[in-house]
Amino acid sequence: MGLGGCIILLAAGAILAFATDWHMQGVNVHLVGLILMIVGLIGVATFSGIARRRRVMVPPTTTTVVEDERHHHRGDGYSDGYGI
Repeated sequence: MGLGGCIILLAAGAILAFATDWHMQGVNVHLVGLILMIVGLIGVATFSGIARRRRVMVPPTTTTVVEDERHHHRGDGYSDGYGI
């Protein structure tokens, strides 16, 4: 269940717990709303803990660049070695 599902559980639980005056035989609607809210809160806490672990970024290692000195400049105009 993602973050959206947890928020839906919280909203549905709050509606059942605080905004309804239904009375069903054998079911306490307010208690069902509180249970849904608790499950939604547990889901949000779990999701945020997992998301926090996923976002840990390891800093990239720096690589050392070594330039190769192959080209030696000579005074005759042929610096790359061709044409000798």
